[in-house]
Order: sequence, then C-alpha cells, then structure tokens
Amino acid sequence: MASVPVVEPQVLVVRGLRRRFAGLEALDGLDLSVRRGELLAIIGPNGAGKSTLFNVITGLLPPTAGTVELDGRDVTGTPPHRIARLGVGRKFQVPNVFEGLSVRQNLVVAARGRDGIRGLLGRDRADRDRIEGILQRLHLDEKAHIVASELSHGERQWLEIGAVLASDPRLLLLDEPTAGMTMRETRMTEDLLRTLSEGHTIVVIEHNVRFVREVARRVVVMHRGRVLADGPISQIERDERVRDVYLGRSA
Repeated sequence: MASVPVVEPQVLVVRGLRRRFAGLEALDGLDLSVRRGELLAIIGPNGAGKSTLFNVITGLLPPTAGTVELDGRDVTGTPPHRIARLGVGRKFQVPNVFEGLSVRQNLVVAARGRDGIRGLLGRDRADRDRIEGILQRLHLDEKAHIVASELSHGERQWLEIGAVLASDPRLLLLDEPTAGMTMRETRMTEDLLRTLSEGHTIVVIEHNVRFVREVARRVVVMHRGRVLADGPISQIERDERVRDVYLGRSA
C-alpha cells in the first residue's frame, strides 16, 4: 500500500484581511496560510502591503476586516504582547538592539522578558544553554562580550534574529533580514535560515530575489494588498504577471 504523505497543520491562517489607511487599501481581502515547518518568502514592490501584513498579524495594527488565526485560534486584534506570548517572534526591518549591552546580555533580556538584566546571574541551565547555542548559530560566540554598538550592521541584524530566537517562538516573522548586508554576510544569513528552518516555521519579507531563490521553499508575491502569485520560485520567475509588477509594466 502506498504511503500517505504527511500534511503538516497550519500555524498561521489569514482570511479576507483588509487594512485601510485614509481610503487606501494597504491590504485588500488578502488570504494566506502557512504550514508548520515552512520557510515562506513574501516578495513584492514597495507599497504592496508586506510590512502592513506583519503589523496586523502581530497586533500592532487592527485589521479593518478579516481574521488572523494561530494554530486554529482566532487572535484578530490581540495586543502585541499577547501575540508574542503565543509564540510569534518578529524581526523588524531596522535592527533594534540594546546598544549599551553586550551581545550576550541582549539575548538574556530577550529570553527572560520582564526579568531583564536580573536574569544575568539567576537564569537556569536551560536558558544558558539556549543562549550559548544561539550565539554559535549566529557566529557571534567570539563577540558575546562586545557591546552591540560595536557590531557591524550585518552582525546587528543577526543579533536581532538571535533576540527573536531567544524568546523560543513557534513562528518567526523576519522583515528584510539581509538589508544592508555585504555579500558575505548575506551568504551566511542564507546558511542561518536553512538551519533555522529545520526546527521553526519562518515567514520572511525580502527584496533580494537571489536570497529568496536560495532559501525559500515557497514564495508569495504581493501586489496592491493582495496575493498575486503563490508557489515555488521556479514557477514565480516564469509568471508574466510577476514580471510585469517588477518591471513596472502593470497598470
């Protein structure tokens, strides 16, 4: 008897999502689902609604209409701190780290939440092991004692990814993780995301199509607040509608 393929449950489902700003539909009835273990890339021109989508998912913006579900639970309009407690971690476009703290201290603060710096001495073995593991993954273990302000731009991007990981999320939302990186740093970030995808569900917004080609198993193209195309990168790159959007030929 032929084996039946295992279909992973959906971690995130958005239905009919709308967000209006002064008459402008930033999200226009968007539908999207993400299965457990997926590494999904969202691409699209500026103004397509990509960051607005992340803002609505994480509770920073309430939707005008539509629903957001996490693991089958309706979380539409739930405040950001509660969304975070449900296991959603987000990295923003611009690195947002504590510049006066060391690399390790940044991760401790992220791991311990409200405990903050008090966790430096009081954290348990599981916390310490997780933080040391993150430092090694990020290639920052040799710079763990350095204050964040002394890191390069790319290293600060990694540190913010590490801060998201330190909170032990079930869903990672990464907004332009390679922005401003050198080619070498971008390649290292590709390796990092491949490793992370083995144990996490990841949705990444990215403009670097070469990066997307290297890491994403599925690509969604957004345009004018809607999903224009959805599939593997090979299919996306052959789609004439996508070419029109990126070449500016769409009306």
